[in-house]
Parts: sequence; structure tokens; C-alpha cells
Amino acid sequence: MALADSARGLPNGGGVSPAAGPGSGAAGSSAFPEIVELNVGGQVYVTRRGTVVSVRDSLLWRMFSQQQPGELPRDSKGRFFLDRDGFLFRYILDYLRDLQLVLPEHFPERSRLQREAEYFQLPELARRLAQSRGAAGGGTRPAALNRDGSLCVDEPPSLLGYLEAEPPEAGGAASAPSPTSSRSPSGGPLLTPSQSLDGGAARRSGYITIGYRGSYTIGREAQADAKFRRVARITVCGKTALAKEVFGETLNESRDPDRPPERYTARYYLKFNFLEQAFDRLSEAGFRMAACSSTGTCAFAPEQGGPADDKIWTSYTEYVFCRD
Repeated sequence: MALADSARGLPNGGGVSPAAGPGSGAAGSSAFPEIVELNVGGQVYVTRRGTVVSVRDSLLWRMFSQQQPGELPRDSKGRFFLDRDGFLFRYILDYLRDLQLVLPEHFPERSRLQREAEYFQLPELARRLAQSRGAAGGGTRPAALNRDGSLCVDEPPSLLGYLEAEPPEAGGAASAPSPTSSRSPSGGPLLTPSQSLDGGAARRSGYITIGYRGSYTIGREAQADAKFRRVARITVCGKTALAKEVFGETLNESRDPDRPPERYTARYYLKFNFLEQAFDRLSEAGFRMAACSSTGTCAFAPEQGGPADDKIWTSYTEYVFCRD
């Protein structure tokens, strides 16, 4: 989805916004290098100084035109540091380049991106994000979803619990409720795990595979203790749209950004390290476990300073979840 803007900056962020007026980026221009390196929440960005000062009176404009380099915080490698969401900053930077923003389809983090736009004091971007959220919340969901004040339009469709009851057929009595369905307090039937709201249609089916590597050491027979290492990373394989629907902002897409929603990926991983948390999210989204497999290897550990009969086991485990 493109958020177009009638005003355009110079190509590649090579100047200031037309609304900024003459000389808006002149102050302090000689103090900063032409190419600046930014560390935003651990993500490194390299861009032109003209890009970060392209919107007058924004936070970045004040930092890089009204202050001196020595006044700004830096990381251990001398890059200018901003303690914000490094993943979402890529969209802020895209907007600063030409005052347009193109978001991926099924983008689940409009609310957080709007918050980032407000923090960086980009009111036009924040306004357009708010409009796009309002259009998505009011134009693609059934009216019954908005009549109950307890329902939040920002929640993804899979987390909304109620549907409007179907009207009776013309001239006939209301159809009997399904024996497997239950009624919500608002009068509509409660969704079963196999149902969802996706523009009024049944939600898509598919598979998601969760994988992780682990290792542990079993002591000598006289010692029953086992030393486990924590799970370092939980990987997510499957269709991009499904992965984003289930895991939302907890999904790390940095290794495969801008993947089309109907394409498959094996490069996503989660920002948390608890398998049970991943299982809970999948269960709440209507997935069930279909298969599980694991492989393991064993090695002795004398070279690591341990007794000769201590063994280190390493394993890789995958859990396959599906939704019909």
C-alpha cells in the first residue's frame, strides 16, 4: 500500500522539503559529514545527511542541523545512536528520501509505525498512517465488529472473537444455531478455532514450521544432573502472510525483509526464546500440531575440560502446525 504525498523532496534525499523554505538545512551543515552512519536500536543505516534533514522541524532535522556532532550520542564505533525500533526506522528513512511511503501488504505494525512517526516529529506521516488505519478498520470489516466498544479495530482479525449473527431468510424463521457454536455476550456466535475474520471470508489455511537447536550435557552415571543450554533462536518457516498474522511484532524479519505475502520463507525467527509462547500464539490463531521431528548428535567433552565420560548432546527439532 502506498501512502502518497503531494509534496516531494529532491531525489534520494538530496535536499530539503519544498515546504521547508530556503536555507532550512544550512545551519551546522559543515560540522557533519555528507554520509552519516546511524545505529537505531542495533540496526545500522548509512544515508546522506541531506536525507535526515529533509523535513524541517523534525527531530532528525534539529539533531543534524541545529546541534554539533559532539552533542549527539554515539555507539562504540562512532555511529550516531538512536534508541528506537531499528526495524521500523527503515520506513521512516524511506519517507524522508522522497516524502512517500510504501508499506508491504498485510503490514501489521501501522500503530507502532505511527508512534515512531510521532516520536520523530513527522506530523504528515503520522496523519497519513492514522488515516490508513481508519480506512482499514472501517472499510474491510463487518459493521458488527465496530458496534461493541470492547472490540479494538487495531487487533488482527484472528484475535477478534465475535461475528454478527446471520439474518434469517426472507419469509422464514431464524435458523437454529449450530450445536458446536456458542453465543457471545453481544449476541453473535463465538468463533470456533477453525473460523476467522478476513474481510468476511474464511481465513486462509496453511502450515507453519517452528524449529530450534538445543544442546545439553548429561553427567557421569554417578551424577544424575543434566546441564541444559537455553534455546538461542526459534526459526519460523512458512508463508509470509501466515507468519505475520500469527506472530505480529514478535517476528524478526531482518534477514528477509519485504518478502511478498504469498511467498514462502525459511529465514524468519522470533524475538523471544520460549517455545511455549510460540505454541500459545499458534493455538490462539487456530493452528494445531500436525507433526514433530528431531535429530541429535553426541560428542564427548574432554577437550572442554570435562571428564572423559561426559557427553554433549546437540539436537535440532521441528514442530509442524497446520490450520485447515
